[in-house]
Amino acid sequence: MQCWNKVLVNIGNHFDLASSIFVAPRKGIYSFSFHVVKVYNRQTIQVSLMQNGYPVISAFAGDQDVTREAASNGVLLLMEREDKVHLKLERGNLMGGWKYSTFSGFLVFPL
Repeated sequence: MQCWNKVLVNIGNHFDLASSIFVAPRKGIYSFSFHVVKVYNRQTIQVSLMQNGYPVISAFAGDQDVTREAASNGVLLLMEREDKVHLKLERGNLMGGWKYSTFSGFLVFPL
């Protein structure tokens, strides 16, 4: 489970800071993006965006000669009401934990 230390915008409170899970308030097309930073050289990080427990997209950073390296990705998802989305660190360590990482999502088109 992530430990996000700050939420900048959470209109409707559909992102739960304690569990780090976004719950869709209604059916629609949602946009999600994330940006993470690895902390050690000679390691690879992999972060996946999970929808209802299944990986949808991932991002990797694995340059062995770079101490700090970023990985980003984004996606449009069709979500049903009550679908859940969160990030999962599959491999490696992040710079400052989740402190220097960002995760955002919003409803693009309601259905």
